[in-house]
Amino acid sequence: MAERTDVYFVDGVRTPFGRAGEKGMYWNTRADDLVVKAMIGLLERNPDVPKDRVDDVAIAATTQVGDQGLTLGRTAALLAGLPRSVPGFAIDRMCAGAMTSVTTLGSGIAFGAYDVAIAGGVEHMGRHPMGFNADPNPRFLAEKLVSGDALDMGKTAERIHDRFPHLTKERSDRFGMLSQQKIAAAYAAGKIQPDLVPVALRSEQGWGLATQDEGMRPETTMEGLASLRTPFRPHGRVTAGNASPLTDGATVSLLAGSDAVKEFGLRPKMRMVSFAFAGVEPEIMGIGPVPSTEKALRKAGLTIDDIGLFELNEAFAVQVLSLLDHFGIDDDDPRVNPWGGAIAVGHPLAASGVRLMIQLAAQFEEHPEVRYGLTAMCVGLGQGGSVIWENPHFTGKKGRK
Repeated sequence: MAERTDVYFVDGVRTPFGRAGEKGMYWNTRADDLVVKAMIGLLERNPDVPKDRVDDVAIAATTQVGDQGLTLGRTAALLAGLPRSVPGFAIDRMCAGAMTSVTTLGSGIAFGAYDVAIAGGVEHMGRHPMGFNADPNPRFLAEKLVSGDALDMGKTAERIHDRFPHLTKERSDRFGMLSQQKIAAAYAAGKIQPDLVPVALRSEQGWGLATQDEGMRPETTMEGLASLRTPFRPHGRVTAGNASPLTDGATVSLLAGSDAVKEFGLRPKMRMVSFAFAGVEPEIMGIGPVPSTEKALRKAGLTIDDIGLFELNEAFAVQVLSLLDHFGIDDDDPRVNPWGGAIAVGHPLAASGVRLMIQLAAQFEEHPEVRYGLTAMCVGLGQGGSVIWENPHFTGKKGRK
């Protein structure tokens, strides 16, 4: 009988993230090619793991049509050169797709069904806008189960501002500006680049190479943000400056159990402690990470004070602020998104969960005084997802928390 085992995040990589649409760098690049490129990069970085020992591949996408359809985990595994004996499947939990890939395969490892697995996500929002060709059941509106605009994420963010008036537009703008500044500083210090897999590009200008995220705006100022239009509501508070842009990109991670870590001499970057998903009203989906984080903390036997680093997905600044406010954490707490987040680099829906993990893993190595970290995100249709991780580099010595 298979024994329960610890679950380790061994490694993670991603493509640079590109602006969605015809002017974006991936307009002529297929979605499946993005995730395949990332997967090949991951396998090349981890040559000690035999390819035929990968037990399963889960790749998430929110809009599973076209080049994001056809059971992505299996097709990407074949295209990336994994043996035909390696199975794969696709996952959809909208924005938490890659996060769910990790928790699902991680659960399989913990149960003893898998030794090694690959989990990730991809979203080509230029080719496949969220909800493209979807056909929501008419009962949602006829029976007033969900508001007609619950799928309009910008409107759900405006509702958080309505519900919590102290979460002002100015606070959101400032959070957005700091995100831009932090990612620029992280790039300048060479912190982001090691985990990026370059992608060849084709455009009317010829061939090129994507080596960094495309959407960054380090020159952002509060004055500039104050003048931006509010597309979701006249005189609203959500703008392009305090929300994540539409983005294309892919992420993949390598997960392993204790026995595989020993067998292949791996050096894990994080250990999974607990995870949780929770549901809230779809009309204010941004508060979803609050109950999911409370649930994950409870499962782990921890409190919010035990968390030394936070990687929170910045779908909208107000959504992150609502979580920080709930737990009594300052807007500019240095533990939160120290290298910036989705407002600056983008949020390719189903790919973003593993980007949070990649950044947390790199920060763990820099902060041996931190024992636990949190990756959390809001999810469309009123959900939240949270994963708590332990730092294998933890020394117990007090430094910056």
